[in-house]
Amino acid sequence: MKSILHFYCIAAILIACSTSYAIRHIQNDESSFKISSSSSLQLPLYHPSGGGPQEVSPVAVFDSDEARVKFLNFRLSGSKSSNTSGSGSETYVETVGAPVNSGRSIGVGNYYTKIGIGTPASYHLVVIDTGSSFSWIQCQPCAIYCHNQEGTVFEPSASATYRRLSCDSGQCSSLQKATLNNGVCTTSNGCLYTATYGDRSYSIGYLSEDSLAFGGESQPGFVFGCGQDNEGLFGRSAGLLGLAKNELSLISQLSNRYDYAFSYCLPTADNGGGGVLSIGGGSGRDYKFTPMITDSKDPTLYLLKISAITVSGSPLSVGDAYNGRTILDSGTVITRLPPAVYSALRAQLVKIISTKFESIGAYSILDACFSGTFEEVSSVVPPVQIIFNGGADLNLSPRNIIYEVKTGITCLSFAGNSNADEVTIIGNQQQQTFDIVYDIANSRIGFADGGCQ
Repeated sequence: MKSILHFYCIAAILIACSTSYAIRHIQNDESSFKISSSSSLQLPLYHPSGGGPQEVSPVAVFDSDEARVKFLNFRLSGSKSSNTSGSGSETYVETVGAPVNSGRSIGVGNYYTKIGIGTPASYHLVVIDTGSSFSWIQCQPCAIYCHNQEGTVFEPSASATYRRLSCDSGQCSSLQKATLNNGVCTTSNGCLYTATYGDRSYSIGYLSEDSLAFGGESQPGFVFGCGQDNEGLFGRSAGLLGLAKNELSLISQLSNRYDYAFSYCLPTADNGGGGVLSIGGGSGRDYKFTPMITDSKDPTLYLLKISAITVSGSPLSVGDAYNGRTILDSGTVITRLPPAVYSALRAQLVKIISTKFESIGAYSILDACFSGTFEEVSSVVPPVQIIFNGGADLNLSPRNIIYEVKTGITCLSFAGNSNADEVTIIGNQQQQTFDIVYDIANSRIGFADGGCQ
């Protein structure tokens, strides 16, 4: 734990050097645009197809993944958790949905969807993140820096319903819990947000409000960040859509209109498209539920508990090695397991796969790799099942178990934590193709097979 804290002390100093200048610059910027509010706008949501020539490399994905894992552990360090249970199945009706796509084509290892902001709406590709509560997009005039993004940067002055929120607003007071950073007042009493992430990425800008177009529905008064300095590993996305449990998250802001729940299916990276994000519940499938656990150190995260992992139907012999704190996270790519659990799983899989394919060592954070393409190695990969408290499970296929990092080199897509105290994380590689519902109102998470391809 000391090494994690040391990492974040250094990271905090480096980020502070950059963000303090940006905050001072934006605080004193009196050339701000004046926007008046009027009617909201209702427009449908569209999405581009996945794939493209400028995909992010596996090494870059894994480097960012490691930083995120350290950040999640930092957020949960020294905390205690309490368990709230739920059971049964439910069919949701009042929902709004939008497509979800692999982020490879826009330079990220996560998933994105498309939202509209403003009146009239302009549309932007945003990364979905269950580990963050605050949503933001890049905005003109990009007072400090905007990274290259797909499409045009949002122009607040072109929206009839845009307004900045003041430093006296309740939403400004809520920033500390939503972003882990306090709001800062500008010289004209505007509220500045600072959203920082584990890989030293950050966004700084004006806390704002405008109409949101999402999945064919419109939501007036959506609170989000209008980023003026956005630096780090955001690829060519326009920003981030926060889905965690906080009053400023997208889910909470829409909960007065839809059930306090959401679901998604993450498509495989090869398919790119075909996934969906639904606000207000799930698809009506026969979900198997597990209790949603809340950790007092960071109650915004979605936690559950693993009770067993099986290979070809046989449980791993690891005793009580399963960590009680497991995060279900859309923003982490590779699942992290307690050392003893990972060691047992690795040994079983390597024993089976190496009978047909040569073991060739490690590739970045993946330490069990084989000489062979995905299609070749997948022919001998046994079924793996992750079982959660209450009987919910993920029945993993080869697509969830192995990852072709480069042509002819395929690795197990799991990694071990450095010590038993670190949090277990179920990453998006293992979530692909499953229909997963986060029933926040009833403190439970549900899984169903075959949600998408």
